[in-house]
Amino acid sequence: MSREADLADAHPAEAPADEDLEDLALDEDYALNAAFVDMVIDAADLGDGARVRELVSALRPADVADLMGFLTANYRREILPHIPPDELAEILSELDTNIREEVLEDLAPATLAKALETLDSDDAADVVDDLDEDRRKSVLAAMPAIERSAIEASLAHDETSAGRLMQREVVYAPQFWTVGQVVEHMSRDDDDLPELFFDVYVVDPTMRPVGAVPVSRLLRASRDAALADFMEAVTEIPVDMDQEEVAYIFDKYHLISAPVVDAGGRLVGQITVDDVVGVIQEESQEDMLALANVSGAGRDATTAGIVRSRLPWLVLNLATETVAVSAIAIYQDEIARIVTLAVLMPIISSLGGNAGTQTLAVAVRALAAREMNASNIRRIIGRELAAGLLNGLGLAIVMGLAVMAFYHDYKLALTAGLALIADIFVAAVGGIVAPLILERMGRDPAVSSSIIVTFLTDLAGFFSVLTIAALILL
Repeated sequence: MSREADLADAHPAEAPADEDLEDLALDEDYALNAAFVDMVIDAADLGDGARVRELVSALRPADVADLMGFLTANYRREILPHIPPDELAEILSELDTNIREEVLEDLAPATLAKALETLDSDDAADVVDDLDEDRRKSVLAAMPAIERSAIEASLAHDETSAGRLMQREVVYAPQFWTVGQVVEHMSRDDDDLPELFFDVYVVDPTMRPVGAVPVSRLLRASRDAALADFMEAVTEIPVDMDQEEVAYIFDKYHLISAPVVDAGGRLVGQITVDDVVGVIQEESQEDMLALANVSGAGRDATTAGIVRSRLPWLVLNLATETVAVSAIAIYQDEIARIVTLAVLMPIISSLGGNAGTQTLAVAVRALAAREMNASNIRRIIGRELAAGLLNGLGLAIVMGLAVMAFYHDYKLALTAGLALIADIFVAAVGGIVAPLILERMGRDPAVSSSIIVTFLTDLAGFFSVLTIAALILL
C-alpha cells in the first residue's frame, strides 16, 4: 500500500506531523501529488474542518496556492476559512490571477485589508489591482494611512513598469554614517524593514543614491568604518522603465537588487531578484504563447475565453492560406496531368514551414535578448540565409533520392529538389526578416511573425513546385 493510502486510512491520533504531511504532499519535483489533493477534498466533503486545517497548515504558502488551483470554486470556498490569517496574504500573492480574483470576492474587506498589511507594497498592490473599483475603495479605506498611500502610489504607475514592480520599503543611509550606526538603525526599526533586502543604499542629502553596501559585506566590516569607504557603484532603474528592460538589466549585470529612482534621480524604492524572476518567467511564457498565436489558458480558463482568444488568429490563418493555395488554382491543369505533384506539394510546404519556424524562434529570441542590432544584423541575416540554402540543398538531395526510389522519374525528382531549395530559402528569409520588420514598426515580433512565415512558406511551396513542374515536366 502507498504511503498516501496509509496516511488516508490513519486514525487522527496517529496522523503524521506537519513535516511528514508536507513530504507526503509533494512529489520529488515539488509538485503536489494527486493523492494529497484527494485527501483535502475528502476532508472537505466530510465537513472535517480540523482535518482540512491540519492538511493546509502543513503546506507552505506557494503550495497552498498550487492546491487552490487544483480545486473547484466550491472547494476553494470551503477551504478558505481554514487558511491561517498570517499566511493568507502571501498565499493571495502566489495565486494565479483568475483564481485570485475569484477568491478575493469571498473575503470581507476588513479581513483582506488586515492581511495586506503584512505584504510588501509591490505584492499588496498586485493583489489590490485585481479588485473592482468599489471593493478596492473599501479595502484601502480599512488600511492604515501609510500602507494605503504606498499601495496607491504603486497603482499610479503603469502595470508593466518598474514603479509597479518595485517595493517602496527600502534600507538607506547617509554616506557619512558608520557600519555601527546602520546596524543600530536596522535593529531599532526592525518593523519598518523590507521582508527581503540585500543592499543598504547610500544616499546624498537630496536622497539620490550614490552607492550601495551589500549586507554580507556590511556584517563583516568594522563597526567604525564609514559607508563611503567601501560602498559599491549601483545600477539605477528609472521608475517608468518597462519591466522587460528591468529583467534584461538584471540578467546582463547579474544584479540581486537595484534602486529605483524618480525623474529627479531620487530614491523611491528597490527591485529585488525574486521579483525579476517572475517577470522573466511571465515574459518567456507570453513570447512562447505568442509564437503560436494563443493566450494563456490557465486551469480556470473557460471554453468561451479560449475560443475568443484563438478563433481570430485561425480566421486570419484561413485567409492567408486561401491566398496561398490560389497557386493551385492557377496550375490546376498541370496538376491534373501529373497527380504526383498533389502528393509532393504538402510535403514541401510542411518542410518549409518547419524551417521557417526554426529561423523565427532564433530571431525572436535574439531580439528579446538584445543580441541583434545594427552592428551585426547583416552578418546574422547572411548566416541564416546561408544556413537555409544549405539546409534546402541537403533536404533536396534526400527528397530527390526518395522520389527516384518511388517514382523512377529523374525530372520529377529534380522538380521536387529545386522546389524544396526555393521553399527552405524563402522560409529563412521570412523567419529572419519578418520579426525585424515588425520590431522596426513597433510591434511585438512574437505575435504576428508566425502567421507571416506560414503564409510565405505555403505560398512559396505551392508556387515553386508548380512553376518548376511547368518548366521541366510539361
